[in-house]
Amino acid sequence: MIYEMRTYTLQAGKVPEMLKHASEISVKVRGDNYGKLEGYWFSEFGALNQVWHLWSYADLNERARLRAELGKNKDWNTLYIPLIRPLLLRQENRILNMELPLKKPEREGNIYEYRYYQVQPGRQKDWLDLFRGAMPVREKYSRNIGVWSNEGGSLNEVSHLWAYPDFNARMAARGESGKDPEWQAFVKAGGPLLVTMNSVALLPAPHSPLK
Repeated sequence: MIYEMRTYTLQAGKVPEMLKHASEISVKVRGDNYGKLEGYWFSEFGALNQVWHLWSYADLNERARLRAELGKNKDWNTLYIPLIRPLLLRQENRILNMELPLKKPEREGNIYEYRYYQVQPGRQKDWLDLFRGAMPVREKYSRNIGVWSNEGGSLNEVSHLWAYPDFNARMAARGESGKDPEWQAFVKAGGPLLVTMNSVALLPAPHSPLK
């Protein structure tokens, strides 16, 4: 199983229009016939005017085959693409290997945080081993949704997705975990392996499977 996180940067103020077209047209045309939609969000904090969508495929060959088939879909090319293309400024993608299973949150109505870190070259596995070992400690405070390593896109990158009931819960969880001695031990060991750290706060679109 591989995952693809696609990030589209839109013209200012065009996120509602993009979400409308994705919710009303894209999901009807695509369904899960061209890759499975796992989540679809728009950014609230971090880089703005963005939508982020996560897809899963059996492998890279299936992804290539299904995207080629989608490119031939008449409704996709005539009903959806002409509406969204004028809204787009930039498109990026990350091809991701799953490091911990994707888990749905226990309840809906969440906000999400996608964190992506650049690791020193050759140290991706070292950081992930430390992170996996510390996950039981971190999940005492909030729910992890998934952990990935990059296969394509930005290299030497790891990413992880979290769900919180609201932004106040996020602040509380991060504050409490930061005081935990076991989590502090992980930060002390894993921190020196990181080059950069980035985070974006995401709100689910109406059609997102992860809400």
